[in-house]
Amino acid sequence: MKSTLLLLALTLSLGACSTTRMTDAETLALYQTHAGEPVKNFQYLGHLSGWTPLGDTALAVWTKPTQAYLLELYGPCNDLEFAPAISLSSIANSVSARFDNVYVHGGGAPSMRLPCRIETIRPLDVKALRQAQKDLREAQLVEREAASS
Repeated sequence: MKSTLLLLALTLSLGACSTTRMTDAETLALYQTHAGEPVKNFQYLGHLSGWTPLGDTALAVWTKPTQAYLLELYGPCNDLEFAPAISLSSIANSVSARFDNVYVHGGGAPSMRLPCRIETIRPLDVKALRQAQKDLREAQLVEREAASS
C-alpha cells in the first residue's frame, strides 16, 4: 500500500510537466520505498555491476545484476552525481555501514576529495524497483499522448 501511494504521488508530480524527469529527491524516494531494513554490511569482492547516484547523499550499488543496495551517506558527497567512477572501501570482502567509505573518481581535483562515509546500507528489491520504474515510464508516455491529443 505504501509503495502504491508513493508511486501515485510520483506519477502525479511527473504529470505536471510531461517532459520533466524525476528530481533527485523523487528518485531517492522511489529507491527508499523499495529498500529493506538496514543491514550491517554486504559482501563485496572489489567489483560492482553498476551504480546510480541518488543526489549527493545516497547511491545505489549493484553487486550483481539482480542484487543491489541503497547506501545512504552521512553528508553530501562532492561530485558524486557527476563522477564517471566510484570505489568502495572494504575489510575482508565486506562493506560495513559506519566504517566504510565511497570514493569518487575522475574529473575535478582528486587531491581535494574526501571519502564519503556510509551511514546505512539497505538491500533493494531490484525486481520491484524495476517494475516501478517501468510503470512510471508508461505513465509518462500516457501523459505525453494525452497532452498531444
